[in-house]
Parts: sequence; C-alpha cells; structure tokens
Amino acid sequence: MTEFLLEYLPIVVFAGIATALGLGFMIAAWVIAPKNPDSEKLSAYECGFNAFDDARMKFDVRFYLVSILFIIFDLEVAFLFPWAVTMMDLSRAETIFAFWSMVVFLGVLTVGFIYEWNKGALEWE
Repeated sequence: MTEFLLEYLPIVVFAGIATALGLGFMIAAWVIAPKNPDSEKLSAYECGFNAFDDARMKFDVRFYLVSILFIIFDLEVAFLFPWAVTMMDLSRAETIFAFWSMVVFLGVLTVGFIYEWNKGALEWE
C-alpha cells in the first residue's frame, strides 16, 4: 500500500506548491495593492454602460458584431492549429480532401468577416 501511495506523492507535492503559490500571490496582492481607487477605475469598462442600470435598456448592436468578430478569429485559430499538425500524417488523398475542407472553412470565415466589415463593426466612434 505504501508503494502505491508513493506514486501519488509528486501530485500531492505539485498541488501543495500550487496552493501555496496561489495563496501567496493573493495575500501579496491584498497587502501591496492600493486601497483608494479613483473614479476612472470604478467606471464602466468594456461594455460602455454601468453594470447596475436597468436590464431592459437598449443594447448597441455593435457590441454583438464585435463579439461575432472575436468568435470568427477564435474559431479560425482553434481549428487551424490541429489541422496543420495532422496534415503531415495523412496520405495523399486525405491531404487533398483536408486541404479543400480547410479552404471551404476559411471561405466561410472570410464571408463572415466581409459581412462584419460591411456592417461597420470595425469602425468605432
């Protein structure tokens, strides 16, 4: 039984070090951080309106378009990397099929990008 538990010792040590570092960083931030934030730090950040206003207020559609733009490029990177890694392990016929599948995928993403560009999502006031 002791040999079985010794196999898990590195995991326990790693978890202990991770917990100690995490707690150390949180305590250090609490001790070192300034305690008097200014009005700029307390203002609305990315969304453009205060977080505690009415939930039924009108929402600018440009925020939605920017989020779609983020998803387009996020998906592109998430699918391109594994595709590029596995391309070398495929046969000739599989490589041609995988290449044209990715061309179609990138074409769909390009159409989405052009749509956002035409809607003016990239131009902010």
